[in-house]
Amino acid sequence: MPYYTKEQIQQARQVDLLTYLQRHDPGELVHVSGGTYCTKSHDSLKISNGKWCWWSRNIGGSTALDYLVKVRGYKLPEAVGMILGEQPLLSSRPVSKPPPKARPDFQLPEQNPDTRRVFAYLRARGIDAEIINHCIKSGQLYEDAKRHNCVFVGFENGTAKYASLRGTLSHSTFVGEVAGSDKRYSFCVPLQANDRESVCVFESAIDALSYLSILKRKGQNWRSANCLSLSGIYHPKADAELKLPLALETYLQHNPGIKKIILCLDNDERGREAAQALQQCLHGYQVLDNPPPKGKDYNDYLQIQKGIAGRVKTRGGEER
Repeated sequence: MPYYTKEQIQQARQVDLLTYLQRHDPGELVHVSGGTYCTKSHDSLKISNGKWCWWSRNIGGSTALDYLVKVRGYKLPEAVGMILGEQPLLSSRPVSKPPPKARPDFQLPEQNPDTRRVFAYLRARGIDAEIINHCIKSGQLYEDAKRHNCVFVGFENGTAKYASLRGTLSHSTFVGEVAGSDKRYSFCVPLQANDRESVCVFESAIDALSYLSILKRKGQNWRSANCLSLSGIYHPKADAELKLPLALETYLQHNPGIKKIILCLDNDERGREAAQALQQCLHGYQVLDNPPPKGKDYNDYLQIQKGIAGRVKTRGGEER
């Protein structure tokens, strides 16, 4: 195995994937549109704006070195030599995968006979009664029998796969999710996307319902909007690897008619960082950054509009 100095490795790290393929393997490069390319071997591996992402494997990076190691399976010295032109292009090595972690069995909490506390809690946060009842009737929202939390349910083809929890006590800031939840199938309204070619993306279910309530207050048809909760904030990797949130990736796969993505993330630092990162990796879509005009999130904005801000304790700047 050849040896390379730190300076040579650093030199190799400066080469982006598009430049490398144009120089050393142009037959592997396929032009998609504008400044976007994919590879002949993997049509779900997109290259744009100096970065690349292999959507089907949910991995990405910014350099040719990342690509050769993570996608083609070369050892680091081999990859460095290929970039520097000191080794010929070799056949790909198989990339070994660690065994998947076992997910605990998913079971929804027992339902309470009524939803009075959930209904009262969400109304206190300004959410419209019709929208709350719509979610209850569709099975997407209920009150658990033991702790009386709000339970927001996500489905796959009619089967519950995910559930997030929110405490209903006025002094509580409890949030969580049911063990075994599959984040690919997060809470969304409606259950099946309508014909509209856009989806609004939020950090929490309550923010999504707040946005729908705002639309209704404006006299707009809230039932025509597609809304998706990411069930938490999206943290972009510090090493520049970009991964689409599982909930959003799955939603887009199941709804190929979506062409516009409206990012309705929070106004805090984490929300702004997440919105910026998502705009970089959502290639092929029209992306609009649409934070609330006032307040930290869309529930804050709704409460400000209704003049009830501060009556119910929320998590402030913490993740939800």
